[in-house]
Amino acid sequence: MRSNNPVLRNKAFQDMRLEGERMTMNGTVTKTGILLLLCLVTATWTWSRFDTAMASGNMQAAMASVSPFLWGGLIAGLVLALVTVFKPVWSGITAPLYALAEGLALGGISAYFELRFQGIVLQAVGLTIGVLAVMLVAYRAGWIRVTDKFRMGVVGATGAVVLLYLVDIGLNAFTSIPGIGFIHSSGALGIGFSLLVVGLAALNLVLDFDMIDQASSQGAPKYMEWYGAFALMVTLVWLYLEILRLLSKARR
Repeated sequence: MRSNNPVLRNKAFQDMRLEGERMTMNGTVTKTGILLLLCLVTATWTWSRFDTAMASGNMQAAMASVSPFLWGGLIAGLVLALVTVFKPVWSGITAPLYALAEGLALGGISAYFELRFQGIVLQAVGLTIGVLAVMLVAYRAGWIRVTDKFRMGVVGATGAVVLLYLVDIGLNAFTSIPGIGFIHSSGALGIGFSLLVVGLAALNLVLDFDMIDQASSQGAPKYMEWYGAFALMVTLVWLYLEILRLLSKARR
């Protein structure tokens, strides 16, 4: 039971109570839908504040009006994610709060992208939901099988991408070197890189499904449905942001 998603580690499924109702895949999918709805509610609220501030025509003022919610959502989301990872039994409370916090951040980010590229957010949301649905159907139908080689390949490739991102952040933050060019480029290489990352994020969904499926078959307690839904949210947020980045490169 190994997934590249850091919150779906084996330890989370150890030493669990075996009495009472058990975790199911369908239950986890339902709770994932609830988290997505909560995320949408707060994202819409942040976006509405941005639109209201933009009525004055001052983009800097508009960004300043949502910055506290954007950064507050990111920080709160990180704290809630850590709490959920170390205390899965609290996930029934912390997972919805995490979704609300991420919505605040994503609403601000999405509003900014929408201002630059009209219609991009609706496309990104639709593609993210579409990828989730396709990968779930493909997994449940057995079209994609999680073998050891498949798992190792996805984990290794995702780790390489994470390392590239960290190097890029380090170069931008601590040196005068303008980062790794193709990560941000809107040329063929940059778009190809973003396509690769979107594909890896989609394949990570399959690993998440497999981990949740195995946990369900082993009789994990009911509260782990919320934990599994939270783990899927982590991957979905990453997938959405990468699709947003890909579409923005294509528009440029």
